[in-house]
Amino acid sequence: MISKDKITEIFCTVDDFCSIYEPALRERQLSNGKKRRNRAFKMSTSEIVTITILFHLSGIRTFKHFYILYVQEHLQSEFPNTVSYNRFVELMQSNLLPLTLYLKTCCLGECTGISFVDSTPIRACKNKRIKNNKVFKDIATIGKSTMGWFYGFKLHIVVNDKGELLDFIISQANVDDRAPLKEDNFLKKIFGSLYADKGYISKELTGLLFDQGLHLITGIRNNMKNVLMTMKDKILLRKRSVIETINDQLKNIAQAEHSRHRSFGNFLTNLIASLIAYSFQDKKPAIKFETKNTAQ
Repeated sequence: MISKDKITEIFCTVDDFCSIYEPALRERQLSNGKKRRNRAFKMSTSEIVTITILFHLSGIRTFKHFYILYVQEHLQSEFPNTVSYNRFVELMQSNLLPLTLYLKTCCLGECTGISFVDSTPIRACKNKRIKNNKVFKDIATIGKSTMGWFYGFKLHIVVNDKGELLDFIISQANVDDRAPLKEDNFLKKIFGSLYADKGYISKELTGLLFDQGLHLITGIRNNMKNVLMTMKDKILLRKRSVIETINDQLKNIAQAEHSRHRSFGNFLTNLIASLIAYSFQDKKPAIKFETKNTAQ
């Protein structure tokens, strides 16, 4: 289970963020002339966001069991004013905005000049249930990955050599992997070398990123001519599997993917919380790369 120190650490960082977020939100809210409810909720935004994140660190596969059997029974001293399970699910989805802003402002790492990019499928349901799925109707699409066809979305992430998440984008399943890289905001803070698999091969994209000061490095297909590459780039391209390990941890440890969603808001809330939970892992997949000056 989660240690008390880890719970305290997460709550303190979330509470510090909410102390800035909530006053700023109230100042920028537009009024429609009607009276708004100003009474405080039984649970604070900090508590709701913290519990949402803790679920993805707990290893428990069902949120209902986590909330009723773990939070309400074993974390009463940390969260004394818990609400019912159904009410908490409503509050959890209504706090998607602070959850996303917290991820963007407090949980992303810094670019080191060595970055890796990849996409991974986020399945909305099993393939045999696609026609019966109503939650993601007209939202999710059918796409294809190296593991076959799937119905849902794609999670595009950029990480550094320390295994820290630098940025992410969620797209529909039928969107090309190279499309998010053409967006200005996705790679805005990325510089140096960007390593990717063969699915990102594109002369146009390479030239576009090069003009922005970013060197896109990919492998070559069997029917392509060989290209000159430095030994450093060859080694780091082989280390690209670190981002695949991160994708695996996001799905199997942080539970970024499951088929029990009952609304699109619930899907986004759990996906964002899983990315935050990954950022709080003590040990992240990383590579060690050092250069030595051999000049005499």
